Amino acid sequence: MRRFSRFVCIDWSGAVGEHPPGLALAMIGQAGAPELIAPKKRWSRQAVLEWLHGLADAREDILVGLDLSLGFPFIDRGSFFPQWDGSPDSARSLWECIDRLCADDPHLAATSFLRHPEARRHFRHAKGDTGDLFEGSIGRLREVERHQRVSKQANSWSCFNLVGAGQVGKSSLTGMRMMHRLEKRIPVWPFDPIPDSGPVIIEIYTSMAARAAGLPANTSKIRDLATLERALCVFEADTPAQLDRVDDHATDALLTVAWMRQASTVPALWTPQLLTPEIAQTEGWTFGVL
Repeated sequence: MRRFSRFVCIDWSGAVGEHPPGLALAMIGQAGAPELIAPKKRWSRQAVLEWLHGLADAREDILVGLDLSLGFPFIDRGSFFPQWDGSPDSARSLWECIDRLCADDPHLAATSFLRHPEARRHFRHAKGDTGDLFEGSIGRLREVERHQRVSKQANSWSCFNLVGAGQVGKSSLTGMRMMHRLEKRIPVWPFDPIPDSGPVIIEIYTSMAARAAGLPANTSKIRDLATLERALCVFEADTPAQLDRVDDHATDALLTVAWMRQASTVPALWTPQLLTPEIAQTEGWTFGVL
């Protein structure tokens, strides 16, 4: 099992525009407090991609957690997009497909993919605008999401649902564009073997860190320093000496990166029993789900 010198949590965003307010990055070392990583300007998705390229160049032993889904449901139907002849057959080919169809969309947006005549059939786009192949009340789920809900480890939403404050489809699509443009320069668990050194990327779910810290499922967002301090204590992390922002996205990143430091040392989290080779190459897995 790998040991890492530092840990980063990226609270991602699929919102429209160059500088989505939901983007936040936090880092922590082997000891001490987490800190927000603040650029000269507000973060953009392109700036995060460039920052990750810098990590790849530095080859530091750092674990990066992305708060987005790195795959779409595949196992339940044997396809990401049934009835579409051009449906990709692996996660990496899915990333390539999305990025290719959205090549003209600025700021790593995924608008063109959602307008594609075959792809759009599978999504709930807005109230009164649901594709004819969108399935069920909440949409299709990946195996890890189905297991999360049954085992009550989390309450994941379907990536095919683009409606509501809890939707994760837009952030996942934009994140997949970024992953394709990273050009395999950083290994991604569980799609790639974990190298002996250098950076590694994992998919995380910030609500799992909040639950592990003892926050109730219906009030898992932290909006004040006192609550953040108590939650960080659960993961034996100090409180940041100074914070320029205390909002949902910043505190999500700060708390989750402290959780990552502890969770990464648990061998079972790297080898969940339900993670098959097929799932590992198509849908992926959320780190921390057993």
